[in-house]
Amino acid sequence: MLRHYPAAALVGPRQCGKTTLAKSLGGSYFDLEDEADILKLDLSWDRLMEEQSLIVLDEAQSYPAVFKRMRSTIDRRRGEVGRFLILGSVAPALMREVSESMAGRLALIELAPFSLDEVGPAMLDALWLYGGFPDGGVLEANVRPGWHKNYLTLLAQRDLPTWGLPAKPQMTERLFRMLAVAHGTPWNASAIGQSLGLNYQTVNSYMDYLEGAFLVRRLHPFHANIRKRLVKSPKFYWRDSGLLHALLGVSTRDALLSQPWVGASWEGFVIQQALARLSALGIDFTPHYVRTSDQYEIDLLLDFGTERWACEIKLTTVPTADDLARLKKVADMIGVGRKIMVSRTLDSRDEGDCASVNLDCFLSLLKQGPRSRLSG
Repeated sequence: MLRHYPAAALVGPRQCGKTTLAKSLGGSYFDLEDEADILKLDLSWDRLMEEQSLIVLDEAQSYPAVFKRMRSTIDRRRGEVGRFLILGSVAPALMREVSESMAGRLALIELAPFSLDEVGPAMLDALWLYGGFPDGGVLEANVRPGWHKNYLTLLAQRDLPTWGLPAKPQMTERLFRMLAVAHGTPWNASAIGQSLGLNYQTVNSYMDYLEGAFLVRRLHPFHANIRKRLVKSPKFYWRDSGLLHALLGVSTRDALLSQPWVGASWEGFVIQQALARLSALGIDFTPHYVRTSDQYEIDLLLDFGTERWACEIKLTTVPTADDLARLKKVADMIGVGRKIMVSRTLDSRDEGDCASVNLDCFLSLLKQGPRSRLSG
């Protein structure tokens, strides 16, 4: 993107690797949460503009004045690309400044924690258990006991209040625990609020902050004109499985596999891997889920505009013929062309319109993208 745009914004959760990646590109680095770096940037701005090298601005939403200076510089030198790389850990504040000052001048890239294609298929169980944060345990040499809980505590006590969340840290940490129990279920703000002594409007406003900090995801239902009634509430997931498992007190593979919610954990993990892969590839898509009132469902519906993929996720090495039949039935109800069963199978099979694959193979299919895109 830096080869084509004057500026790029790299967004994602705290400590997912944005700064490490940005520094590897060279140029001048400034942390805009640090008053000393803000002063250095201010005093050296004119010199930096003349040098025409990359300028990396970390946590740029903390210093809004920099966006007007960037816009002015870009507008004076319209032909130059690759001048600014902006990093941010909170989407709403950053995007507000981007939309007001940088429209048409900037490309947006979301960086997720490590994904399966980055750590390799042999690390599948470690990635699922520990999540993808570089310091969370997936890189064996960097295992840090209690890292995930410390991460969430710092978010609740420091970062989220700084970003505008009005809740007290103790309330935020209670909300985290409640949301861990709700992982993989239809979103019910009233029930969560009742447990916390809050109204549903307040809970939904808090959730907006957590989504903006790339912690959680609400997957919205797909609406279609079919005879069956469809569930209309979004489904809720933690983006990183390691954070989910830490909140639920699970730290080993054996303990994870013995939990009654292990299937929901696997489902959320696969969904995160799929959506992170598509985002990284720059493929346009809209994710949904489908559930009818009589419990027919599609865990992940990927709408590419020209084609839809129906993806059912099962924690098994041997998906049954009944599983595939139910997937085909729901997919046919809503006119989906491609049906994919994602499991832990060792025998992946892709027959075009219908596939039964493991996660690694599924991610490879996503890399190929929709067939209409390939033919174009």
